[in-house]
Amino acid sequence: MKKALLLLMLVPMALLAQPTQKPVLHGKNWMAITGKPLAATAGSAIFQQGGNAVDAACAMLAATCTMWDVLSWGGETQALIYHPGLKKVIGINALGVAPTGADAEFFRKKGMAFPPQYGPLAAVTPGTPGGLCTMLAEYGTMSLAQVLKPAMELAAGYPIEAQTANSIEREKKRIREWPYSAKVFLTHPGAEREAPEAGEIFRQEDLLATLQKMVAAEQAALKKGKTRKEAIYAANDRFYRGDIAAEFARGSQEQGGLITTQDLANWKVIIEEPMKVNYKGIDVYKLSQWTQGPMLLQALNILEPFDLKGMGYNSSKYIHTVYQAMNMAFADRDFYYGDPYFPPAEPMQGLLSKEYARQRAAAMNKDRNDPAVAPGDPYAIEGKTNPFSEYLQKWGAKAKGEVAAIDQSYLDQVWLGTTSVEAADKDGWVVSITPSGGWVPSCIAGRTGVGMSQRMQSFVCDPALNPFNVVEPGKRPRVTLTPTMALKDGRPFLSFAVQGGDTQDQNLLQFFLNMVEFGMNVQEAAEAPNFNTYQFWLSLGGDDRKPKPGQILLHESTPSWIRKELIGKGYQLRFEPRTSGPINAIWFDWKHNSFWGGSSNYGEDYGIGW
Repeated sequence: MKKALLLLMLVPMALLAQPTQKPVLHGKNWMAITGKPLAATAGSAIFQQGGNAVDAACAMLAATCTMWDVLSWGGETQALIYHPGLKKVIGINALGVAPTGADAEFFRKKGMAFPPQYGPLAAVTPGTPGGLCTMLAEYGTMSLAQVLKPAMELAAGYPIEAQTANSIEREKKRIREWPYSAKVFLTHPGAEREAPEAGEIFRQEDLLATLQKMVAAEQAALKKGKTRKEAIYAANDRFYRGDIAAEFARGSQEQGGLITTQDLANWKVIIEEPMKVNYKGIDVYKLSQWTQGPMLLQALNILEPFDLKGMGYNSSKYIHTVYQAMNMAFADRDFYYGDPYFPPAEPMQGLLSKEYARQRAAAMNKDRNDPAVAPGDPYAIEGKTNPFSEYLQKWGAKAKGEVAAIDQSYLDQVWLGTTSVEAADKDGWVVSITPSGGWVPSCIAGRTGVGMSQRMQSFVCDPALNPFNVVEPGKRPRVTLTPTMALKDGRPFLSFAVQGGDTQDQNLLQFFLNMVEFGMNVQEAAEAPNFNTYQFWLSLGGDDRKPKPGQILLHESTPSWIRKELIGKGYQLRFEPRTSGPINAIWFDWKHNSFWGGSSNYGEDYGIGW
């Protein structure tokens, strides 16, 4: 019986013809997938009006920001765009920066090992409005008024879903600390349940007014003879340099924040070259080291020489090999990744080289978990000397100590979710976005209706932890947010993203391998059981962010002999009924010139194709 089941594990999932819990989405003209059904509907409405994938993605982004549960307008946007005219993948860096006065000494004097999780002191400058305006102006076809129309209708009042409403109720104590947030979120002040009820019409007058001001700036510019692009940037300027900015800064400072009007005026979106590696003939693209994205690329490089398919899907050997590769990539992430626009330069050429990957693979313990996996030293490959070798030698000690039990609070920080946006059209435009920031409980900045980001918490204050990611004014924190795109034979192959903090690139790595190595279709791969390591420094949370060596999350269906073999390799096992995402993705079927969409089989993720 054991051998029969093991043989089944070695057969590609697609050949077993097992039905998925949700069907594959099919379309030949366009595909719109995101984390909220109403937001997916917003994307489909834009497509039906003749917009391209960038227009639709911007509409979905705006809608999800207006629905609060996992992000808001004051958060950050990370995007990859495939430009069919240029035949290249373009990166959008719309991450805010630490404001004036926010440095390591400021937080240390407050007794903080890291910047706080919540409140005005957790906020970097808002990035999403600028990211949306830039994507739309540079690569879209529609006006801001058209793209924001669904979001403005939502802000005027929409039936709030239970997930968001219940999040507000759970966080009402903290929300009461911030008067502008309490006014928006606690629609029944003094009642036993102060949050909205599921299905209640949730109205956001201040946010609607902010969006109307941006549209008004665009319309005024058009009346003056400005181009579509110039008019969209006029709306952007009103947010970052006009009356909206003034109120945002005032509201932040009134509640103890640091953001100034100059911080807002100085910030800008960066259009950049993404990073890539080739895995068995497939070019995989990620945003650069201001995200955790390159860790997936590093893991692919490490794993490429291994016969993963021969090991069998989720066999103990496969799980162990992928787990160790992820730990190595995480260790490098934790020490080397940071804002590439601040010196010193991160050693990314070395980290993403095949030679470095061979060194890491050769150092892998093939039989047991290695609890002491540490960052490598890629500087020699670049012909340089590591300027932080002293920190590197001591780095392991920072992670050592008695392994604390994993409680629910820790897991909440590991899995802290956002959303993802995937869009593609028949003309070849493809968009993958992982936006976030300003989630419930968010501190709203004055009468803007805009929730401030909580992304400052991803900085460190101790350079011995990561000398490239120490908080200072004007700098971007290294974030977990990580859209992905893959090209094969010079054409889009796969566009995919997921929510879930430090688990994002773990799940995306396995999703990609599920399709490429094990022949799953896009929905099977999205639903398939994954496993997670906790052997990394938490990117979000409180003061205790130390790695949990050997801890592994498995799906509850994991066979008993796999469990026994993993215990024998030194792992401490945890089990959950859901370990797969939620992942949203689009696969490009060039044989039939159609799209295959995959969307998570739990949560509120939803897609529409035509």
